[in-house]
Amino acid sequence: MPKRDNITSKLGDAKPRNPIRTFGRLFSYYKECKVAFIVAVTFIVIYSVSVISASFLLKPLVAILKENAALEDKYARYTVLAMGMAFLYVTAVITNYVLNRLMLECTVRVLCRIRIEMFNHMQNLPVAYFDSRTHGELMSYYTNDTDAIRELLHHSLTQLIVSIVSLAGIIIFMLVLSLRLFLIVIVLGIIVSVVIKAIGSRSSKNFVKQQKVVADVNGYIEEMMAGQKIVKAFNHEKQVCERFEELNGELCTVATRANTYANIVGPIMNNLSHIFYAITTMIGVLASMNGAILITFLQYIRQFADRISQISQEFNFILLALAAAERVFDLLDVPVEKDEGDITLVSATEEDGALKESGVRTGVWAWKEEKEGQVHLTKLLGDVRFHDVSFSYVPEKRVLEHISLYAKEGQKIAFVGSTGAGKTTITNLINRFYDIDEGSITYDGIDVRRIKKADLRRSLGIVLQDTHLFSGTVMENIRYGNLSATDEECIEAAKTANAHYFISHLPDGYNTMLTADGANLSQGQRQLLSIARAAVSDPPVLILDEATSSIDTRTEKLIEKGMDGLMAGRTVFVIAHRLSTVRNANAIMVLENGKIIERGDHASLLEEKGKYYSLYTGMTELT
Repeated sequence: MPKRDNITSKLGDAKPRNPIRTFGRLFSYYKECKVAFIVAVTFIVIYSVSVISASFLLKPLVAILKENAALEDKYARYTVLAMGMAFLYVTAVITNYVLNRLMLECTVRVLCRIRIEMFNHMQNLPVAYFDSRTHGELMSYYTNDTDAIRELLHHSLTQLIVSIVSLAGIIIFMLVLSLRLFLIVIVLGIIVSVVIKAIGSRSSKNFVKQQKVVADVNGYIEEMMAGQKIVKAFNHEKQVCERFEELNGELCTVATRANTYANIVGPIMNNLSHIFYAITTMIGVLASMNGAILITFLQYIRQFADRISQISQEFNFILLALAAAERVFDLLDVPVEKDEGDITLVSATEEDGALKESGVRTGVWAWKEEKEGQVHLTKLLGDVRFHDVSFSYVPEKRVLEHISLYAKEGQKIAFVGSTGAGKTTITNLINRFYDIDEGSITYDGIDVRRIKKADLRRSLGIVLQDTHLFSGTVMENIRYGNLSATDEECIEAAKTANAHYFISHLPDGYNTMLTADGANLSQGQRQLLSIARAAVSDPPVLILDEATSSIDTRTEKLIEKGMDGLMAGRTVFVIAHRLSTVRNANAIMVLENGKIIERGDHASLLEEKGKYYSLYTGMTELT
C-alpha cells in the first residue's frame, strides 16, 4: 500500500493525545449521512455473517459424504447445500460492494463538511495566527491530514468493523463446534498478541525515525525548488545534489529498517496460523474428532488468524490518522477573532444637513449607532487620531511606545524611518489587524474598538508593498476591491492608477488570465493593479504601505498624477520608501525604535536639520 505509507510518513511522529475522544468527535460528523452509515453497518453485518455461515456449511457437506444414504438423496442434499453456500458467497460479494460504496459516500460527505468548517474557521482567525505559521503548514491541514482521515473513514474503519463483527461470529461458531479446540484458539490469541506487541514496538520506533527523515527530505526539496534562482546564481548545484544524496541515503537506511519489522508481521502471522492449523489437526485426529467438525474448525482457525492480522495492520495507521484528526480539531478549536463592535458603516444621503441611510451606494458614508431604540448617524470624514498608543506583538518587546498623532479629514500623513521603526505597525493598528495594549485610536471621534471590524476595514483602502493577485482575469483582480463595480468603473480605476496602458497591450487586455500570483506580469505591473484595486473601492481613507517601492522611477512619475487624483479628498497614510514621495504630505512623522522623534512638513523638518534632514540629504531611499 504505497499511497497509505506515504500518508503515514507525512504525518510525522505525532500520536493522538486522546484517541477515544478524537474518534468520538470524528464520528459525530456521520450525522451528515446517518441513514447511509446505518445501512452500511447493516450490510457489514450481513457480509460477515454470510462469509462465516458459508464456512459453517462445510460441516454438513463433509458429513453427507460419510452417510450411508442413497446416492440420489446424498446428491440432492449436497446440491442444496452447495447452492446455499454459493448464495451466501454471492450475498457477501454484493453486500461488500454496497457497503464500500456507502462508506465512500459517507467519507466524501464528512470530509466535505470538515474542509468547509476549516476554511470558514480560518477566515475568522486573527492575523497573528497566520503570522506564526508557514503556508506549507496551513496547507497540510487540507492535504496530508484530510487524506489520512479519508483513509481512516473509508478503508480502516470499514476493515475494523468487518474484522470485529467477523471475529465475534467466528468465536461463536467455534464454541458451537468444539469447546476443546477453542482452547487452542485462546493460546493462539495470546501468542499473537505478544508477538505483535514485540514487533510493533520496534516497528513504531523505526517508523518515527523514518517519518522524521522523510520530513527533512521533503522540506529540503521544497526549499531548493523555491530557491532555484539563487542556487543557480551562486553555482551551488553540486553542493545541493551532494546534500540531497546524503539525506536520501539516510532515508533509504531508516526506511529499510522500519519496513523490515513491518513486513515480517504478515509472514509471522501466516506461519503461526499454519502451525496452529497443524496442531489443531493433530489434536483433532488423536481425539478421534468428527471429520466434518474438524475441517470446519480448521477453516475458522484460518479466518481467525486473518482477522487478527488485519486488525494489527490497521492499528498503527488508525492511531496516526487520529493524530491527523486531532490536528484538524486543534485548528477548529483556535479562538476566532473577537469583534465586540456595535457601530456599522452605511451609505447615506444628505438632505438639508441631515443624514439619512440609503440602500444604494451614494459615495457618502456614515457610522450607524443604535442606542436606546434610536438610530444615530455620524458622517464618515476620515479623522483618525492616536492617543498615547503603545503596542507589542509579544509582551517582552514593545514595538510602539506612547504614539500620539492625528490626521484630519483629507490630510496626507507620511511615516518615514528605518526598517523595524514601527511604520507598518501603525497602519495595522488602524484597521485592527492587531489590538493595542494601551491608549486609544479614534475614527471620527469613535473608538475603533466600537466599530465592527468588517465595516472598519470596508472604509479603508490598502495598497501593500507585497502585492498579491488572485487566479483570474485582470478585470476580476481589479474588481476584487469592489465586487459590485461595473467594467467601466474598473477601467476608470485602472486609468487612475495609470495601469490602463499596459493592460490594453496584454494579449487579451482586461480578460488576460493571471496565474501564480501574477507571475506573467512584472513586479511594477502587479503593483499598479493593486493600486487600481484600491481605487475601485473608492475608500474614504487610504493606506499606502510603500506602494511605489516596486515601481521604477519612470513608472512612479507616470502614476503620480493618478495617485494625486486617488488621494484627493481622502485621508491618506503613506509609509514612504522614497523620501521624494512624501514632500507634499501635510505632516511627516519620523519614527525610530517605536517612537516619533520628529514631526512636521517637509520644509520645517529640513529647517530642523535633524534625522529627516540627515535622511533626505544623505540618500533618496530608506533602507
